Amino acid sequence: MASVQPESVLVLTNLHDATADLVLRILAERRVPVVRLDPGVDLHRDASLTARYGTGGRRGSLLTATRALDLDVVRSVWYRRPTSFHGPPDLGGQEAKFAGAQAFWGAGGILASLSGAHYVNHPWQVRNAEYKPAQLAAAQHCGLLVPDTVITADPAEAREFCRARAAVYKPLWSTPYVGPDGSAQQVWVRDVRTEEITDAVSACPHLFQARVDKSVDVRLTAVGGKLFAGALESPDLDWRRRQALLTCEPVAVPDPVAAGVAAYLSRMGLVFGAFDFAVGRDGTWYFLECNPNGQWAWQPPRLTRPIAHAIADELENPP
Repeated sequence: MASVQPESVLVLTNLHDATADLVLRILAERRVPVVRLDPGVDLHRDASLTARYGTGGRRGSLLTATRALDLDVVRSVWYRRPTSFHGPPDLGGQEAKFAGAQAFWGAGGILASLSGAHYVNHPWQVRNAEYKPAQLAAAQHCGLLVPDTVITADPAEAREFCRARAAVYKPLWSTPYVGPDGSAQQVWVRDVRTEEITDAVSACPHLFQARVDKSVDVRLTAVGGKLFAGALESPDLDWRRRQALLTCEPVAVPDPVAAGVAAYLSRMGLVFGAFDFAVGRDGTWYFLECNPNGQWAWQPPRLTRPIAHAIADELENPP
């Protein structure tokens, strides 16, 4: 087993995360020591995680098949997309649920409590920042413009909102959904008419939003104080639907938007954020959402290269 030098970078993500690979290659070129771990999987295989607490303080260690890491000298943690915690594969039923919960609160708690480590982003802050209502409230507080929006399970409220303006529906969370034929289904942002709103809305909260008469969409990736924005041209209302038809060109960020993004990151306790804006035909930028752990490697190299280097900089030289 090879020991790891102090000031290592800990990367928490799954084995097939190609986005993480872009940054890890840069860190390797810079000879920055890195340990990659998928705690939801690796801790059931050949890795072990231990933390000790007492009057002398706290000590922790992570052992993998090839690395031995002192958790007290981790310089930064990149929380990317690790597999969810679950019980060992040989357990089932209540035993598996119990073991999975213990892993979440135990191993997850250790990895989220590394004293002195710089998190990009901290997993608890990621979860807090994933709530759409919290995003909209924070954006308004930080001076970003938000389209008129209603979140409701009241069909009458929904009808009244959509009757007064051109509106779209978007899910509050990308929940896995399987159709009758067993195929995976995706709920896209789409136009909604008043007559489409039935009493089924009462089953759960729905988000309806004024449709921006937009000239273009913008994906703005923020890494610390660095902003990387791409103007997105798509034939679809929801540009994610057919990304093969999407074009993305770098675009300048207006100063008021840049200031609002910086304030948003500070308010939400984030280092990284993938912001979506709709730009009106008059040039006004409207905040739609911010994914605190969004993908960015699908963009053209002229955008992905500087984003990858910015993340590597943040991990190598934490503030």
